[in-house]
Amino acid sequence: MTHHKIAFNTAVAIVIANMIGTGVFTSLGFQVMDIHSGFAIIMLWFVGGILALCGAFTYGEIGSAFPESGGEYNYLSRLYHPAIGFLSGWVSVTVGFAAPIAAASVALAQYVTKIYPQLDALTISFTVIIVITMIHSINLQAGGIFQRGFTWVKIICILMFIGFGLFYVPEHHTDFMPHAAAWKDVLSPAFAGSLVYVTYAYSGWNAAAYISGEMLNPRKNLPRALFVGTLIVMAIYTLLNFVFLYSVPMDELKGVIEVGYLSANKIFGLQVGQFMSLVIAVLLVSTISAMILAGPRVMQSMGQDIKGLRFFARSNKNNVPYVAIIFQSIIALVLVATSSFQALITYVSFTLNLFTFLTVAGIFVLRRKYKHIDTAYKTPFYPITPILFLGILLWVIINIIRERPMESMYGLCTVLLGLLIYFVGNRNKAAESKPSV
Repeated sequence: MTHHKIAFNTAVAIVIANMIGTGVFTSLGFQVMDIHSGFAIIMLWFVGGILALCGAFTYGEIGSAFPESGGEYNYLSRLYHPAIGFLSGWVSVTVGFAAPIAAASVALAQYVTKIYPQLDALTISFTVIIVITMIHSINLQAGGIFQRGFTWVKIICILMFIGFGLFYVPEHHTDFMPHAAAWKDVLSPAFAGSLVYVTYAYSGWNAAAYISGEMLNPRKNLPRALFVGTLIVMAIYTLLNFVFLYSVPMDELKGVIEVGYLSANKIFGLQVGQFMSLVIAVLLVSTISAMILAGPRVMQSMGQDIKGLRFFARSNKNNVPYVAIIFQSIIALVLVATSSFQALITYVSFTLNLFTFLTVAGIFVLRRKYKHIDTAYKTPFYPITPILFLGILLWVIINIIRERPMESMYGLCTVLLGLLIYFVGNRNKAAESKPSV
């Protein structure tokens, strides 16, 4: 019996599905508060795309050297130390999935209550998370069908939205020309601050790295899937934000989460616009579902590796890690109840960016420490590619620490808690392995 392997086209689809989520439909309102040029906003999404591409190029070589599944959990353990690998897994479990679930459910509720203001936003967020958690906790096949259906609807609707938006004739004028003032915006601290939202929107470009052990010819197909998937999303994001800016005056977008609702109203009129807003809310269901489906599998693996976390590995008769799924969703519900949307995005971006930074920096460790590994793929324009990525990301991380110290502190506390769990777990393991006298 041959084991089914993931083909190149499927790997590209996984990258695209993981990337297109909450960020692109919600973050523009925060960007235009400090950046006043259409050109600078488009450059923001272009720079974010270049950053993701540089990361994808570098991950391609690291993934080609270590083609097993697990992403950063696998890479950082090999390149640095198992403790660093564990921390990346811990962060991905606690922050990487639960916080985006919370952020997406908050955004979904904002879109729905814009049309039905009599409904309670918190109740909507809680209900969506609980219902999807129940679906994924019972049966993997049902959860998989649910996920695939919503992902295809998401892609088709976004392409239709862009298509109609490009033919719309707005009443206002947005300047997309690269004037001196526009370039001043590009070089400002506000640009770096806004990159926080953009890097969050682009997160997921490394998705194929988590399943590389199940891919056909991963040494060749993983780098290609990362590159092609990221390039497609970069084009979609740039066009979608152009349509948002082109269709809605910048002053109306300031501080608004549900930018897609405003844009849909302008392009399609109020009634169809409201329908499109509900469609965007449905698209966010796909994002929440993908996170609830994927996250617990990391937690389950960690539960199998570390005795102190063994309860996370518990599965039901359908082999679904229901304890891990429920635990992750409880974290998400707590975050919905206690955090603002803006704080959630900053917290996620800061914490995940730390480990993405370490992974890309690992390319230099790989080439020095693992010279004997003959990778089928080499990072283009090395060492410029990883240095450019690390430079931009460091700029973003420093700006988050300076502008959002509280969210940064929460992120560091999450990492330190993971370190404590790792050493306690390993100390117990070492004590058990000692021979009795």
